[in-house]
Amino acid sequence: MEAIIWDRKKVLVTGGASFIGSHLVDALVERGARVHVVDDLTSGRLSNIEQHLKGGRVTFLQADLREPGVTRTAMKGIDIVFHIAADHGGRGYVDLHQAGPASNLFLDGVVFWEALKAGVEKVVYASSGCVYPNYMQTDAKKELYLREEDVKPPYDADNMYGWAVENHAVIAMIARAFVRQNPFEVWGNGQQIRNWTYVDDIVSGTILAAEKINDGTAINLGTMERVRVLDAVQMVLDYSGHKAEIRLRPDMPTGPVNRVADNHLAKKLLGWEPKTAFREGLRKTLDWYFATHQKAEVSGILEKMLTAR
Repeated sequence: MEAIIWDRKKVLVTGGASFIGSHLVDALVERGARVHVVDDLTSGRLSNIEQHLKGGRVTFLQADLREPGVTRTAMKGIDIVFHIAADHGGRGYVDLHQAGPASNLFLDGVVFWEALKAGVEKVVYASSGCVYPNYMQTDAKKELYLREEDVKPPYDADNMYGWAVENHAVIAMIARAFVRQNPFEVWGNGQQIRNWTYVDDIVSGTILAAEKINDGTAINLGTMERVRVLDAVQMVLDYSGHKAEIRLRPDMPTGPVNRVADNHLAKKLLGWEPKTAFREGLRKTLDWYFATHQKAEVSGILEKMLTAR
C-alpha cells in the first residue's frame, strides 16, 4: 500500500470526542485530514473537539454506532477508520458491569462489517491490555513484559472487557487528590505493577500504525516502565501537595497484579518509542486535571466514577 497522504483522506474516528479520541482528532487535523467523528457522548465531551467543529475541519454526529443504520451512514465516503469507541470504564466498571463491555463484541462486529461493505481502505482498531491472559499476570515480583504473541490459547482474557476489546487508575488517583480525600483509598494492596503511557505517545503510535501496518498485525504501545501502584499514588500526593493517610482496600477490584507491555515490535515495525516518561506524563496530566475541573463537581461524582462509565 502506498504511503498515506493525509490531506487527501477522509477519516472516521469513532469515539472521537473522548480523551484519547480527541487527541487523535487533533493530530489528524494537524496533518490535513478531513475528519468525521461519531460519538454518543456517554464518556466523550463535545468541548474536546469544539474548536475543530467551529473551524469546519471536523464534522460530528452524536449517535450510538450500535443503533440500526448509524454505522453504515457513517462509513460513506470514508477512506480510513480509527475505531476508538467502546463501552469501557475503570477497574470497578470492568469487574462489576460485565454486560456493558460485552456489547463491544457487537459494536466491533458492526464497525468491521460496515467498513468492509463500504470499501474502506484500512481500519485501525484500539484494543486493550485486558486481552492478555490473566494467568500470566499473577506474580507482581516477576519481571514480566507482555508480548503480542502471548494472546493465544488457552485464552484467559480479563473479564468481558478483555474478551471484547478506566475511569482509569491514574485519573482516579488524581481525582482523589483533587478533592483532598483523606484517608486516600488505594484499591488492592498497592503492589500491583502497571505501565501507563502518555496520550501523545499513544496518538503518534496509532497514526504510525495506520501508515505502516497493512496486514492486521497487533502492536503494543507502552512505555515498558514498571510502576508500582503505591509509587504512582505517592507521586500524585507529592505533586499535588496533598498530605493524606493511605488506606489500602484489598476488598475492591484490582485486576491482574503484573501488567506491563513489551514494545519491541512497535520499535521494529513502526520506528516508535515513547517520548514522555511516566513521571513527566503524570505531572502534565495532573496539571491539566487541576486546571480544568471543579472540586464540587468531582466530589459529587467521584464514587460513581470508580464503578461506572
